[in-house]
Amino acid sequence: MRLLSLLLLALLFLMPGCRDQEKKQQKPITAPKPSRPQAQKVPRKPGCLGCHQAMIPDGNHAFGCSRCHGGDNKASEQDKAHTGLISRPAHPDNMASTCGQCHPDQIRQCGGSLHLTLKKAVNQTRQHFGAQDTLPGLTRVPDQQENTAIGLVDDMLRRRCLRCHLYSPGDRYPYVTRGTGCAACHLQFVNGDLKSHRFLARPGDWQCLSCHYGNHVGADYYGQYEHDYNWEYRTPYATREPFLRPYGVEVHDLAPDIHQQRGLVCIDCHTGSSLMDSGAAPTCLGCHGWHPDRPVPGFARLDADGDQLVLTGVDGTSHRVPSLRDPAHTKYGDRVACQVCHAQWTFNDTTTYLLRSETDDYDMMERLTVQASSWVERFLDHNLYSDDDEWDPAMPDGITGRKKPGIWYKGFIQRRWEQPIIARDRDGIIKVFRPILDLRLSAVDEEGEVLFDNLKGKDNGLRPYTPHTTGPAGLFYRRRFAPLLDEKEKAMPRP
Repeated sequence: MRLLSLLLLALLFLMPGCRDQEKKQQKPITAPKPSRPQAQKVPRKPGCLGCHQAMIPDGNHAFGCSRCHGGDNKASEQDKAHTGLISRPAHPDNMASTCGQCHPDQIRQCGGSLHLTLKKAVNQTRQHFGAQDTLPGLTRVPDQQENTAIGLVDDMLRRRCLRCHLYSPGDRYPYVTRGTGCAACHLQFVNGDLKSHRFLARPGDWQCLSCHYGNHVGADYYGQYEHDYNWEYRTPYATREPFLRPYGVEVHDLAPDIHQQRGLVCIDCHTGSSLMDSGAAPTCLGCHGWHPDRPVPGFARLDADGDQLVLTGVDGTSHRVPSLRDPAHTKYGDRVACQVCHAQWTFNDTTTYLLRSETDDYDMMERLTVQASSWVERFLDHNLYSDDDEWDPAMPDGITGRKKPGIWYKGFIQRRWEQPIIARDRDGIIKVFRPILDLRLSAVDEEGEVLFDNLKGKDNGLRPYTPHTTGPAGLFYRRRFAPLLDEKEKAMPRP
């Protein structure tokens, strides 16, 4: 009996251990995981769209890519597909044989336009410094670095000035990089990248500003005036951290043009035909000075409604055009340009200094690393702040892309906008002027020898222009031009 009791006691001690061991040996029962369907590989489209799937053309261009880009649209291997490839079919060198297949009239009209040739800006600058010839366009600016005054001017034009034209995709700034040729206006880029292959019939203002930014007509329409380059004028002040400058330089936010405030976009007045030199250019008096006994101007979408014109914007909105009422327009209108009274502010950059340096003296530019030129800025940032090997002082030609010795630096005596410069033009009309050609050019070679020092043009560099900063005439508008009136006009009673 005693033995039986001992056996039962031993079993009681062993039973919990057996249960624990049993628990350890048991595996949890889980429901089987549902099998995932295998991802179906999307078959690659044949031809170009097999790789470039994001490049979907619009309905008007729904044809084979090779029609514009060349290459073999049926090949499946890249080397074969890219044989004879035209990467930029809308470039001025190619647009006649590509875009011109369907748009021959537009290509012909664009061929002589100021937007394509920039011949006015080129010839005004060269002749200001003594050139006797007249060039048909920017591509004919001599491509050589001669140690002559005109050779220095030509080099400045090709490498410092002529970066914003239809032969170039623009500087490497988010709001500036764009297409070339026809694509500059009709394809949309966002932050420097092509957004889509859908061609726009009407370019937006952001595309106009991809060239007309900085202190040039166009930016003023939106009230933008560049800060100075010195780091004391930077925003934020003297930062070395990455900072977004969409147009290369920060801007002061001034009063935008009243037409912009009313909702008009650039091409409401500057239509495609006028931009391509095949239509009449818009004028202030063409709209605001119209009378019912005159034909309706053809430079915009204008219609007569009684004694007023109505402009229909590209977005379909209607804008009644105010007529001239103040008697000052009758009294002074044939002698004083409209913007003399109506410009709210103007571009006054006095004086602009440009230096071509082939030396490795970069420290002098530390306070001026913001240069409104992405190439010069990257060059200075690298050589001033990087531990890598220094880059040679060279920058590319704005037309051919070939690098040449020398970096073009830029600076100003002052940048102001408050008081418009008013003067009488050669035709006798009192106009707004800007010191656009108030330039001083210098050059030093790699040994530091001065080749040119403060080379200047033949006059003060003032040229008439039409600021796009229109607004109401101020109470004291006559003070702007009164000193330029002759004695007889001064003695006339005021209206």
